[in-house]
Amino acid sequence: MQNILQCSKLAHVAHTCRLPFHYYYQDPHTPLALKSLVAAYWATSQHSAVAGASPRQEPSERDQAEMSAMLAARLHPTAIPLPQSPSPPPSFPLRHPRAASARSLASRAAASATAVSTKPASAAPLSADRNVVRIGLPSKGRMAEQTLSLLKSCQLAVRQLNPRQYTADVPLIPNLEVWFQRPKDIVRKLQSGDLDLGIVGFDTVSEYGQASDDLVVVHDALDFGQCRLSLAVPKGGAFENINSVEDLAKMPEWTEERPLRVVTGFGYLGAKFLKENGFKHVTLLSADGALESFPPMGMADAIVDLVSSGTTLRENNLKEIEGGVVLESQATLVASRRSLHKREGVLEITHELLERLEAHLRASTELMVTANMRGNSAEEVAERVLSLTSICGLQGPTISPVYCRRDGKVALEYYAMNVVVPQKMIYKCIQQLRSIGGSGVLVTKLTYIFDEETPRWRNLLTELGL
Repeated sequence: MQNILQCSKLAHVAHTCRLPFHYYYQDPHTPLALKSLVAAYWATSQHSAVAGASPRQEPSERDQAEMSAMLAARLHPTAIPLPQSPSPPPSFPLRHPRAASARSLASRAAASATAVSTKPASAAPLSADRNVVRIGLPSKGRMAEQTLSLLKSCQLAVRQLNPRQYTADVPLIPNLEVWFQRPKDIVRKLQSGDLDLGIVGFDTVSEYGQASDDLVVVHDALDFGQCRLSLAVPKGGAFENINSVEDLAKMPEWTEERPLRVVTGFGYLGAKFLKENGFKHVTLLSADGALESFPPMGMADAIVDLVSSGTTLRENNLKEIEGGVVLESQATLVASRRSLHKREGVLEITHELLERLEAHLRASTELMVTANMRGNSAEEVAERVLSLTSICGLQGPTISPVYCRRDGKVALEYYAMNVVVPQKMIYKCIQQLRSIGGSGVLVTKLTYIFDEETPRWRNLLTELGL
């Protein structure tokens, strides 16, 4: 009964103060039963409001004072150790009666608590009731757009018959099924065995995979989604002369009664980073979105969040500090180790995806240059081209004869030179070709550059012990 009253007060405060619901159930220091009670109470309150039920009685002055004290205690907790991992939100029924008694609330919360699996996702058995390989792709946002664009550039366009559906296919790989998911759900479904492959940011893999042995990073640099998970503090006030993580950890302001408050959406990585850097008196607060607003509003002292250009930090008078980068991130291709070993077709499809991605990413920075050059022999032309170090190509230029007709006879006066050069050096290459007699210069984009063997494929086989 005491827990029921407590959760009612917490939910009322959260509703009144517009605090996000997950503020409580993601707090690793809230007891599981209380999290479930808060979840059930909140859902019932929301349903009652929508259904038009009579409003709940306003709390008395005494209750309001108690709730204010409880809220203050949660915003300024004392002597709370760093969490080891984020707690998953409980699952609860989608429908609720208009009004719930204390007895039904308690029984619903108990059922909700038992619905939370304590078995690690990596321990889930591999499902054998499907014969298709599944890959998870981000379902929305810039990451989703860039993922689909990359696959299309690799001649692996995703076919989605209905934009409202969350499944699709890749016509060139008939046995591959696409699932559109939230990034964190891609990682979770890789661990549970529902997915075999996924394209997701390395930050998400690190946060929700939590160093799982079952997750294998097949390609760690897909060249989009670049960002960094970084610690940031206010520019002024007590932090004006704080320029490094070491300075921040040694500030005398942080005590057991008044710890450093760090807000983040990366509970696992944030806690690990702070612990490794010697922070003793610190409280980690969980929140999603607009974290830059917490320090200016006095709700946190620092943030650990994703940063790309740093513009948003600067606009909110925040700064990154030396040693504050938790990790560098970009899009990666990830696979389930168990699927690679046990599910038919996964290794072969992974090989094709890796070959195409690697070859395309390499080709995306190069251009093919073709020019006609006068010469007495292919060797003479090659000698002139090789004298220019900027246009030596991958292994060297390809020289081939160009036959033309002169006075009714076939004549050999020109040779065609083909060479691959970096995009950033294209203008210098053109100038140098002209200097040695090159003309009719053509520049062509490349789709693929395949090596004899993809180094990452060899590394993957070594990782798998194959």
